[in-house]
Amino acid sequence: MQDIIKNLPKLAKDKHNENKKFFAKLKKKPPKNLDYIMQELHDNEFENTNCLECANCCKTTGPLFTAKDIERIAKFFRIKPQQFIEQYLRVDEEGDHVLQYVPCVFLDEDNYCSIYDVRPKACREFPHTDRKKFQQISSLTLKNVAICPAAFNIVEAMKQRIK
Repeated sequence: MQDIIKNLPKLAKDKHNENKKFFAKLKKKPPKNLDYIMQELHDNEFENTNCLECANCCKTTGPLFTAKDIERIAKFFRIKPQQFIEQYLRVDEEGDHVLQYVPCVFLDEDNYCSIYDVRPKACREFPHTDRKKFQQISSLTLKNVAICPAAFNIVEAMKQRIK
């Protein structure tokens, strides 16, 4: 798995232009059953993918924390939301709450998340490949294929399926 993760940015870069063209075409004329296709591809990939072997998303990127996420996680820690913000988060250039540091402070050595049951929505939904109206998040997906081996595989399978 470590070899795959190491080579993923180069693989994604090599496929970037191809993927960009594919997503531009997809955005203009998405198949009627795209959500169904994406759900199927997502489910098939995650039957064979164990995120605990990778956790590259937690090691290289930080999620956006919504107000609900902050309240839920602060409650889990039995602290006030403002205290959680001060201790773990910062405001990014877009005005969103994100982690102060990457890798994620809540990631254990064995790739388990110490706040898994209350993790942010962005973490629960990553890599967003089973999202409704998938064609609307193509720019996010282009970034995620360089981070997540499963997202890379799903996009490759998608290009084969939707020609």
